[in-house]
Amino acid sequence: MTGSPYITQPRRETPRIMLLVLLALLPGIVAHWWLFGPGIWVSLLLCSLFAIGFESLALLMRNLPIGFYLRDNTALVTAWLLALSMPTLAPWWLYLVGVFFAIIVAKHLYGGMGQNLFNPAMVGFAVLILSFPVQMTQWPAPAALAAHVPSLTESFDLVFAGQGSLSIDAYTSATPLDSLKTQLRAGTAFDDIIGQAIFGHVGGTGGELVALMFLAGGLLLLALRLITWHIPVAFLGAMALTAGLIQLIEPGPQAGILFHWAAGGAMLGAFFIATDPVSAASTPRGKLIYAAGAGFLTVIIRVYGNLPDGVAFAILLMNIAAPLIDRYTQPRVFGHAGRKGKGSR
Repeated sequence: MTGSPYITQPRRETPRIMLLVLLALLPGIVAHWWLFGPGIWVSLLLCSLFAIGFESLALLMRNLPIGFYLRDNTALVTAWLLALSMPTLAPWWLYLVGVFFAIIVAKHLYGGMGQNLFNPAMVGFAVLILSFPVQMTQWPAPAALAAHVPSLTESFDLVFAGQGSLSIDAYTSATPLDSLKTQLRAGTAFDDIIGQAIFGHVGGTGGELVALMFLAGGLLLLALRLITWHIPVAFLGAMALTAGLIQLIEPGPQAGILFHWAAGGAMLGAFFIATDPVSAASTPRGKLIYAAGAGFLTVIIRVYGNLPDGVAFAILLMNIAAPLIDRYTQPRVFGHAGRKGKGSR
C-alpha cells in the first residue's frame, strides 16, 4: 500500500461486539445454573425485559429511533451484568429498581450510549446494596449444601409472590466473603472458618467453578481481541499484591490471593465490568493505572469495609478518575513531543 489507511482488519459493529460479550458470559451462567439452581434464568429474564422496556422509553422520550438503538445490544449487556451481580430469587421490584438506575439514570441521563461516566450496571448495583442491604445479601446456597433447590416454577413464585411456605433458610446462605469477614471479626479461628462446608478448595463451594468459567469467557474476549490484556492483568495483579501485603502486615491470618480471585465478582469484574470501553481509561498506561487502582480498592473494601464485596464500588471510584488518568497518560505523538535538540527552533 502506498498511502493510508493502513487498517486491514474488518470493522466490528457494536451489535456484534455486544453479542460476543453475551456469548462469553454464557459459560459462567451455565455453571451458576448447574451449581446454584435455575433461579439465574429468572434474574436474567427480568433484567433483560426491564432493560428493553426502559431503553425503549428513554429513546422514545429523546425522539430517537427505538429499533435502531435496541439492536446494538448494549442494554442487554447491562442487564446481564446487573443480574449476575445481584442475588438470584430477589423480589421482582429489586430488579426493576436496579435496571431503572442503570439504564435511565446512569446511561441516558448522561447522554446515552458512549456518554456515561460510570458503568451503568454497577450504578444499579450500588443503589441497591446501599438502599436494600437485607434483600441484597440473601444469596442462593450452593445446590450441594442447600436444604432445597427451588425449581424454575418455584423460582418464579419466590420472585413474584414471596417465600410462601418455603423457609428462606432452605435455599439461601451467606456468601463466603461475608461469612469469612463476619466470623473473623467475631474472633473465630481462621482454620475453623475455612473448614466449614461453604468454603471450597480456594473459594466458595460452587462459586470457584463459576469464577473459573468467567475466566474462560474473559480469555475468549482476549482471543477475539475485544479487550486488551492491560485491565484484567492489572486488576488481578493488584488484587494479588494487595492481598499478599495484607497477609504479611496483619498479625492474624487473612484470606489468600487465590481466595480473593475465586470469591465474589473478581473474575466478572476483571474481564467484563472494568473493561467497559466507555467508563474505563483508554490509553495503554492509563488502563494499567485504572485497573490497578480498582484491584487495590477491591481488596481494601473486602478486608476493611462493611460491604460483602468491593468490586462494584472500586470500579465506580476508578470510573471517576478515568478521564484524569487518560489526560496524563496520552502517548507521545510522533513529531510533537520531547525536548528540543541543539539547533532546533
